[in-house]
Amino acid sequence: MAGILDLLGSDLGKTIINGVSGQTGQSESKTGSVLTMALPVLMQAMKRNSATPQGAEGLMNALNGKHDGSILDNLGGLFSGGVDSSVIDDGSKILGKVLGNKEQNVTKALSQKSGVDTGSVSQILKVAAPILMGVLGKQSRQQNVNASGVEGLLGSFLGGNSKQSEQSFLESMLDANGDGSIIDDVAGMVLGGPKKKSGLGSLLGGLFGK
Repeated sequence: MAGILDLLGSDLGKTIINGVSGQTGQSESKTGSVLTMALPVLMQAMKRNSATPQGAEGLMNALNGKHDGSILDNLGGLFSGGVDSSVIDDGSKILGKVLGNKEQNVTKALSQKSGVDTGSVSQILKVAAPILMGVLGKQSRQQNVNASGVEGLLGSFLGGNSKQSEQSFLESMLDANGDGSIIDDVAGMVLGGPKKKSGLGSLLGGLFGK
């Protein structure tokens, strides 16, 4: 299965980037950069949270309920006239559950690396989080994933063959103090030149391989 960042290079991904960009007033290139660095971090945080039976059950309940993928059915309507405040509020709750007390650190580091102000980064994440959950929900339905398989689903989105060092960098990002140094390594890993054909380094071909 394609990695989560391959999504950004697809037609669906371009619609998401364009819509989030319009919502925040940031350029599509900067919005794409923030999402490129943020999505692996959010996915890794979800994967870490789902390592416990309670965490996996909680995430699975969300994917079977509100975040079943239906949000993807009308993205044009979602973005036309501005994203509804209920979606933003939902995104805020998702980030709180996924990142916990690391949310501010992650936002600050993404801001420093991308050159986008922290307020806009936070807005981008709040809009993107429900969509990301919808992508997961749709995939879990298509693959009949249950709670015991949700961690594996997340791992496949991150790139099943990615090197352990890449996963370690993502873990470090979640534990960063917000000074931006860790995300430099993360960004270098995912935005680096043509290296390997698997893992996070190759997931950006569709977006940056122009």
